[in-house]
Amino acid sequence: MGNEFMKRTKTLGTIGYMAPEYGSEGIVSTKGDIYSYRIMLMETFVRKKPTDEMFMEELTLKSWVESSTNNIMEVIDVNLLIEEYENFALKQACFSSIRTLASDCTAEPPQKRINMKDVVVRLKKILNQITDVRTPQLRERRHEDQVSFFHPELV
Repeated sequence: MGNEFMKRTKTLGTIGYMAPEYGSEGIVSTKGDIYSYRIMLMETFVRKKPTDEMFMEELTLKSWVESSTNNIMEVIDVNLLIEEYENFALKQACFSSIRTLASDCTAEPPQKRINMKDVVVRLKKILNQITDVRTPQLRERRHEDQVSFFHPELV
């Protein structure tokens, strides 16, 4: 029986990333993948893994980020908060949009979660919002512009 349990654990995925219905009922679906994507998206912006030692018992990465409803900047990685950036308010709006997108990826029940096509459309809108306020020369360099928005010293 021990080997059977190990196989099932491997099948279910990594703790902290899997959707609740995946772990509790063994339901595998694209909606579970969307949930996992949200966790990875938030991990990118808050620089914490869902298995971080601060997340125990009732506090999870998802609940921690959701608790910042009024001020997403409370949980964003400080390395991304460079206030000298000329459009800091735009940066804050971008993070807020990403937080809303991430929240839509973990809606309950799973049928309320958005699909990956909608995720891509919304991410492109966020990127366009960023690049539209930049000079025309930088708009042509979208990839570099995206990097410079978050890490100005890299360009």
